[in-house]
Amino acid sequence: MAQQPPGEEPPANVAGKWTIYSKGEDGKTATQSIEVSQDGGTITGHFKGPNQSGGLEGTMNGRHILFRTKTPEVLTFRGTFDGNSIEGTFDIRGKKGTWEARRPD
Repeated sequence: MAQQPPGEEPPANVAGKWTIYSKGEDGKTATQSIEVSQDGGTITGHFKGPNQSGGLEGTMNGRHILFRTKTPEVLTFRGTFDGNSIEGTFDIRGKKGTWEARRPD
């Protein structure tokens, strides 16, 4: 069994389906969904939002997630995974907002 270098935790497992609740700086809210596959620190999957859908790709570093959508209007999501949810910030076309993701019941 490979050992992790000191001070580095292995990537958390975020594979599966998630519902994202986002709020833009303009106050608008949206609900999106992602389905994530994970291979070590690399994540891929599918993004579905109210206005567009497409692939996604990114990384997991410990509990920190970063992914971008492969959609006409690219969204970049950054966040921290706590075991049950992910919270963070996103940006699209220079506008920022906050998001929270939960696994559907």
